[in-house]
Amino acid sequence: MNDVAATVATIDAETFVERIRGGLGLRIGPFDLRMTVGLREPARALHALYRNYPLVDDERVFHGHVSLCEAPLRGPGSARRVRFRVDGRAPHEDRPAAHALAVLEWGLNLVVALRFHGFLMLHAAVLERDGRALVMPAMPGHGKTTLCAALAHRGWRLLSDEFGLVRPGTMDFVPFPRPMPLKNESIDVLRAFAPDAFFGPRIEATAKGDIVHLRAPSDSVARASETARAAWIVFPRWAADAALELEPVPADRAFFSLATNAFNYELLGEPAFDTVKKIVGASRRMRLRYSSLDEAVEALEALVEPVDA
Repeated sequence: MNDVAATVATIDAETFVERIRGGLGLRIGPFDLRMTVGLREPARALHALYRNYPLVDDERVFHGHVSLCEAPLRGPGSARRVRFRVDGRAPHEDRPAAHALAVLEWGLNLVVALRFHGFLMLHAAVLERDGRALVMPAMPGHGKTTLCAALAHRGWRLLSDEFGLVRPGTMDFVPFPRPMPLKNESIDVLRAFAPDAFFGPRIEATAKGDIVHLRAPSDSVARASETARAAWIVFPRWAADAALELEPVPADRAFFSLATNAFNYELLGEPAFDTVKKIVGASRRMRLRYSSLDEAVEALEALVEPVDA
């Protein structure tokens, strides 16, 4: 197989299930990962959710080898569980088999957050319009992924719903588009907002509630080598029945919030400080409070001016 000559979609589902059982190379954003999945249903879900991602051959040094397999039973009558490994090691205890797909996706997040410190990693959704990046840092529960998914289905290119990857010293965000995990009430909200989007299986009663993964738009995956330069920083916060508010944020407050929403700011030290300072200085900074997804999307659309304006 030639390097990046084919995508997952070029393999039928049954063949994919068999091949990934023995290990299969995938390119996800800037990372080449060798994935092994020994469970049929999670593998079938991956085939649908990752259908547009490039396959890569084994003639390379992978950024990581990740696997998901069924764990040995603890005893007679014990519940089935799955084990996630990276490079042969399990970073956490086994999890319920019914949550297998979520365990794999969480595991990939963990691998990136702990290993790839060549990037400053901001805990933020990032999308692109006209070569410019909209960065949305937020704590869990603030509606970041829901708003990101909505924008990704209204003409914005998805870079990531979770990782704002920046090479220190630049303001250019590196795409890492992945399926977006919608939780609880946001699942039905997005089904109504983007009825033509592809939704994976519903995973019930995880530690984060019910989860459904929304497939990344095909154009976002195809353009995963195209960076985008920081232009807007928006701190979103969903609140029930809240009136729409979009207000400027001072540079010092934006700096503090962006730095504290980073996975490895303290580890990188001065290069992280300089990078966050550049991003904040070059970006329009806003705080967004919303309850209506349509209103929030419309407000962010209004921030975009023509490149030559």
